[in-house]
Order: sequence, then C-alpha cells, then structure tokens
Amino acid sequence: MAARIVVALVCMVVMLRLSEAAVYKVGDSAGWTTIANVDYKLWASTKTFHIGDTVLFEYNPQFHNVMRVTHAMYRSCNSSKPISTFTTGNDSITLTNHGHHFFFCGVPGHCLAGQKLDLNVIHPVSSSPLSDPPVSSSSSSPPSTTTIPAAGVPGPSPSHAASLPSATAAVVALLVSSVFANFAS
Repeated sequence: MAARIVVALVCMVVMLRLSEAAVYKVGDSAGWTTIANVDYKLWASTKTFHIGDTVLFEYNPQFHNVMRVTHAMYRSCNSSKPISTFTTGNDSITLTNHGHHFFFCGVPGHCLAGQKLDLNVIHPVSSSPLSDPPVSSSSSSPPSTTTIPAAGVPGPSPSHAASLPSATAAVVALLVSSVFANFAS
C-alpha cells in the first residue's frame, strides 16, 4: 500500500512539472522566415525560457532550414560546421538545460539578413532538468522533437510564457483518486 502512495506521488510531481512546460512558436504567427522581417532578437527578449520548454520552428523547407551553432558561429553567421541541422519545416526542440542556445538559417544570406535566434534558458531555482531522449529530425510532416544542451553562455531573459493546457493535472487527479479508492476498499 505504501508503495502505491509513493508511485502516485511521484507520478503527480512528474505530471505537474511537465504541465508547466511551454511551447514557443519561433516568430509567432510569422514563423521562421526572412519575408516577414521578424526581429528574432526582440521576439526572444519577450519570452522567459525554462528547462523543459519546447521551441517550434515552422518554415518552408524549400527555402529555409535551422542550424544549431556555437556562439562564435552565430556571431559570424558561419554555417560550415553546425552542431545540428534541421530541415523538416516543422522542427520541435526541447530545452534541457540553462544557458544560451544559438540557431540560424543556413541558407546563404539569411543569417546576415537577421534570420538568427539566441534564446536563453534561465537557471532553475530548485529543480533538476527534464531529460527527454532525442528524436532525430526527418522529412515527415509531424514535428520532429530534438533535445539539445545549451551553448553554455549565461545571460538574463525577461517575461513569461503561456503554459501548456493542464490536462495532465486532470490525469494526476484521476491517478491519485484511483490509488486512494483502492485504499478505501
């Protein structure tokens, strides 16, 4: 019986942490593009990124891509040796640690035109990082999900994000009530 209580409480804590994660569509309604003249630096400055959050890059894969790069590569728009490259047009990346994460479009001229993103994941107050296994990006239409570490450059990031719908809270409540119903019988 005690084991069931422990399992229920662990499930509850995990589910509540996951329900607090946010999903950010890079560039909001414009997405990842050069056409809409999006200021990605301004976009990122209005968000507060946390461990477990997901950034979604939506773009036309015929004209764009997403490259994860080092800080030096980001500053110079050097696409010669990216850390990783995403090409589906619907790339979802889960942030697993604090610090700066650097991205740009590797199509010639796009980074220099401002299609680059430096997002900063704030230091967790008193929690450990979520660790989802990486899923490689592919050319299928569902979002590819990749988990990546930060580039290790600290810095502030203001504002708040909307949380995912907390259907998970309902699941947790159902699990807990189920466990306690078993004790009553």
